[in-house]
Amino acid sequence: MTHDPTVAGRLERALSSLRGLAVGDALGSQFFVPDNHPLLGERALPPGQWQWTDDTEMACSVLAVLAVHHRIDQDALARSFAEHHDFDRGYGPAVNRLLRLVREGGDWRELASALFQGQGSWGNGAAMRIAPLGAWYADDPEQATHQAEISAYPTHQHPEAVAGAMAVAAAAALAARGGPGGGAELLDQVSALIPRSAVAAGLRRARDMLDYEDASTVAAVLGRGRRTSAPDTVPFALWSAARHLDDYAAAFWNTAQVGGDVDTNCAIVGGIVAARGSRPPAQWSARTEELPDWAPRG
Repeated sequence: MTHDPTVAGRLERALSSLRGLAVGDALGSQFFVPDNHPLLGERALPPGQWQWTDDTEMACSVLAVLAVHHRIDQDALARSFAEHHDFDRGYGPAVNRLLRLVREGGDWRELASALFQGQGSWGNGAAMRIAPLGAWYADDPEQATHQAEISAYPTHQHPEAVAGAMAVAAAAALAARGGPGGGAELLDQVSALIPRSAVAAGLRRARDMLDYEDASTVAAVLGRGRRTSAPDTVPFALWSAARHLDDYAAAFWNTAQVGGDVDTNCAIVGGIVAARGSRPPAQWSARTEELPDWAPRG
């Protein structure tokens, strides 16, 4: 299958993924409101308009850097993260502090490497924002993993966080390629593209559980993002995406119903299946907050 290698073609694919990510993020975030949580069991939509979180804000920066540089420039990415950082979007405390210090002139290399007693963050933040990059590199999944690795370091330098970002980017790139392959092939190919890690081990378990119908059982084994770590988030999200590559709504509900870090899980899944070409229902898109004015446009 051929893919438009022009910047315009890459941007179109990445924007589709970004929009799917934003809807998953915004709708998923509504289920943290106690009054809305019972709606999950009914697969009923929450009222009102849906505001996206830091997942979408950071994904917009990833795509903005790609649109200008046609690759990940780490300094430009760190600047964009810091300049567009909105404290009220739900950032974790460590990243909130890091981005504030970068905005005040701090060196992201020193700040990110010093997090968590020098181990770096192994959170799911680098994974939650990266699906549009995978769609951008649909013609080259290996390059997608390389650029995802580079993109993780301004905020997440723990090897597991990096592996999580690489896995999601690879999945989005492979999904955007289309073709006859199903979920098992997708997970096999992603596993072959990422380094040995707890994330990779989780993906192997996810591959073995593709025939399970009960998402809650799978989440009990793989994790559901409650610890907001990459190993606790990415394997389940990729399992869910692999099960529903061609049905955005089914992918969303089956991901959201298990709870945990719902907005991030659904942002990852939404970005991957939208890269494949499965768009959110029109009503969902209409109720999702518009992307920021500074985000790239097709």
